[in-house]
Amino acid sequence: MSSPSSSASPQLEQLAVNTIRVLCMEAVQKAKSGHPGLPMGCADFAYVLFAKFLKFNPRNPRWPDRDRFILSAGHGSMLLYTMLHLCGYDLPLEQLGQFRQWGSMTPGHPEYGEAPGVEMTTGPLGQGFATGVGMALAERMLAARYNAPEFEIVDHHTYALVSDGDLMEGISHEAASLAGHLKLGKLIYFYDDNHITIEGDTSLAFSEDIARRFESYGWHVQKIDGQDRQAIEGALHSARRETGRPSLIIGRTTIAYGSPNKAGTHDAHGSPLGPEEVQATRENLGWSHPELTVPEEVLPLFRAAAEEGARRNKAWDDLFERFEGHHRKKAQDWRRIHEGKLPETWESALPRFSSADKPVATRSASGQVINALAKALPELIGGSADLAPSNNTMVKGEGSVSAQDFSGRNLHFGVREHAMGAALNGLALHGGLRPYGGTFLVFSDYMRPSIRLAALTGAPVTYVFTHDSIFVGEDGPTHQPIEHAAALRAIPNLRVIRPADANETAAAWAMALEHTKGPTALLLTRQNLPIYEDTIHGGGAEKGGYILVKEAGGPPDIILIATGSEVSICREAAKGLKLKSVKARVVSLPSWEVFDAQPEEYRHKVLPPGVKRRLAVEAASPFGWERYVGLEGKIIGLSRFGASAPYGVLAEKFGFTAENVLQAALTMLGK
Repeated sequence: MSSPSSSASPQLEQLAVNTIRVLCMEAVQKAKSGHPGLPMGCADFAYVLFAKFLKFNPRNPRWPDRDRFILSAGHGSMLLYTMLHLCGYDLPLEQLGQFRQWGSMTPGHPEYGEAPGVEMTTGPLGQGFATGVGMALAERMLAARYNAPEFEIVDHHTYALVSDGDLMEGISHEAASLAGHLKLGKLIYFYDDNHITIEGDTSLAFSEDIARRFESYGWHVQKIDGQDRQAIEGALHSARRETGRPSLIIGRTTIAYGSPNKAGTHDAHGSPLGPEEVQATRENLGWSHPELTVPEEVLPLFRAAAEEGARRNKAWDDLFERFEGHHRKKAQDWRRIHEGKLPETWESALPRFSSADKPVATRSASGQVINALAKALPELIGGSADLAPSNNTMVKGEGSVSAQDFSGRNLHFGVREHAMGAALNGLALHGGLRPYGGTFLVFSDYMRPSIRLAALTGAPVTYVFTHDSIFVGEDGPTHQPIEHAAALRAIPNLRVIRPADANETAAAWAMALEHTKGPTALLLTRQNLPIYEDTIHGGGAEKGGYILVKEAGGPPDIILIATGSEVSICREAAKGLKLKSVKARVVSLPSWEVFDAQPEEYRHKVLPPGVKRRLAVEAASPFGWERYVGLEGKIIGLSRFGASAPYGVLAEKFGFTAENVLQAALTMLGK
């Protein structure tokens, strides 16, 4: 990328870099909270990247072919905010002065959606590193799908600034291994090797050879002085020329560079420098401008890069217009998908299952739904953490994504649940794809931080969590989820859906695809379940909860409420209650979050407040069910771990049988 900054004098460039340092230092000091050290130490890298390499357009922050920059070391957020302001994004200087304050665009860690130019929410270390792998993978997959001779509409890089803490976290090992295996050559990370953590020097707990570690993963590795702008520029050029391997630039830096007394110390990591040290730093840098001021002469260096980006955006728009003339169907799909829309007739692709069919596990039904939807939704892609045959996540007749061919739709994440979760976030946040990923529900623990970030950012990811209860059977308590449904339901903005049969599974997938403001977790059975006609999409499951069996001559004497495989048990129990002249209602409640969002009138229609005798049945922790059964209700759940035995034996031993539900209901009724 060529811009006026390329020919700027060393003195003017130094002033620009010092502008970054001082703005970051002063904003943190004004907030009396934050991390000044990283921004000051990485100011040279930020300047070189944004002014000379990064492809972006502040006037169109969502330009699909922009480069992505992730501040994985999210504690250094003021560095990102400063660069966005200087480069002309809609982030006024006043917002830098409102750092970490209520309602500002500059929260303590970067939050997706709060300020333009923030590509993802970061702060939990390692997450940005792994999410960037997903973004780089998305670029390669979209290029394989849409690029054509003379029409290279997908051609951009993914950059990140990563820290010692990022590389210590286990997720970085998983993600780096996957990126090297896939040879993601357009992935370039700058490692801020400042040797400092909160507790002191990194030597306290971190002594591995980072260069050799990443070389063993198959990365292109360079070591440079991270405060030598010529070295940074040369390393970035070299990384961009290396198209067959992801790149790590190890930049040896000094934390809080420019501070005469705190540079190179852990004191500068997570606390403001203090008024005296701020003044000493200003003097040390020869800075005489008022607080939070940008010298007029440096702005053109940053704004020139933005203007160059705008010109490249315009050239891309022209290219896409010509592409549209030659490849109309592809262009139509591109526009629709990037607008977050589904095809008008997509729901007709949803399979409908019949009660005449043999019982089927909801994991198997999900596989059938995936394959049916894949024909209508080219953007639907996904895979599993080495469990595809069990999770039923493979799209039949489609290839596997590999370093040699990114045109497939089946992803193989390996036994890397945590990296899979973050990569799914990157695939979703990049745009152009609707990703899903599968594993056993019990292993959602391994990827929970990534699930939480998906919920926080509103990433439309779908999780296919199979083997959803003790009915996993012989594998025993290590593989039998107990607390996991409750734990997932506790995450704000995550939809958890546990369908009762094959038709509810199709409805669950429809709900997931229609939900574009957050992730969805599908909890699916290993064991076969009977299929019902009254559970089809449109019959009530899409509202999160509905009446499956209505009492005769109501109001009901008792309401049986269940999710997943326990719905069929309650239906059988209701038949027995009817024989005893008990008016029993059965409510399927596949998604608490969706049901709770319905109007009060509807919720009261399904669960009338006047009916106090309520019995909830779920083969999981009873935690949370109190909200639906009330003080006079009862819960048949599990407050212990499972056991190794055939699932039929477990059902009997733990009380998940129609007979036990029937007896519990009769006891509540005093019969």
